[in-house]
Amino acid sequence: MADLEVDGDEVVLRLSIGERAVSLHGELRAPLSALRRVEVLEDAHEPADHGWKVGERLPGVVEVGTILDEGRKIFAAVHRATPRGLLLEFEGADFDEWVVGCADPEATRDRLPAVG
Repeated sequence: MADLEVDGDEVVLRLSIGERAVSLHGELRAPLSALRRVEVLEDAHEPADHGWKVGERLPGVVEVGTILDEGRKIFAAVHRATPRGLLLEFEGADFDEWVVGCADPEATRDRLPAVG
């Protein structure tokens, strides 16, 4: 499962070996200064279930990979075991959004610096 953490002045999404294989991507990094919004999602599958995808997708079960949707570039790492999650919105980073399934999205959000 993907792990979201802060490393110095960056937010990092560390992917499991399987997630790296299906998404054709390594870990993702973005400057904390680019983070604009963090939102808890009750259904993290829903925002990951749109657009054109490179990676693995079984709707409502697993979405791991890059999504291109209405001019936005999104990375999703959501699994059946983590249907709740976080939406991280960035400005000026490689991805416009990350959608990350989390066992405890509120606790994960609280580990990130406040934005807004």
